[in-house]
Amino acid sequence: MMIRDMTDADLAAVLEVERRAFGSDTEANLTRDLLTDPSAAPWLSLVALDGDRAVGHALFTAASLADNPARASVLAPLAVVPEAQRTGIGGALMTEGLRRLTVDGVDLIFLVGHASYYPRFGFRPAGPLGFVAPIRIPPDHADAWMVWGARPGVIDTLSGAVTWAQTFHRPEYTGGPD
Repeated sequence: MMIRDMTDADLAAVLEVERRAFGSDTEANLTRDLLTDPSAAPWLSLVALDGDRAVGHALFTAASLADNPARASVLAPLAVVPEAQRTGIGGALMTEGLRRLTVDGVDLIFLVGHASYYPRFGFRPAGPLGFVAPIRIPPDHADAWMVWGARPGVIDTLSGAVTWAQTFHRPEYTGGPD
């Protein structure tokens, strides 16, 4: 398995990874729309390949903290085709993405995801740490709003409202009007 930057030539294969991983077009459409949304830039789009076949994808897009110059990013989506899940591809995409963003000077990475999966990479519930999600998170899923700090202690020195790409606020991705 190899992980590399996604190229324009990979777009169709990456969208198919998203469709297969999630069983719908929603995440594929979200990926397509984020890759053309200026408010999502800069982004890091990584593809995992098994030979010449795309089997995984991770997209990290720009985010920011209100009244704070800290550099932030958001992970959405992370996808692995069903037959390659539970083989370490998702973890390899996460590890490479976190490494590359740290080298690039990103301070914080946010996501809304499975509270049982992401802590293994160092993600923590963001709400109790003072990070306000850019969307309403139901109280019974509050731990799904998570943050990761690129350096020890950075999470403890920052807080505030998070802003992310405008695409995330479109009704087809929020389930209704924002």
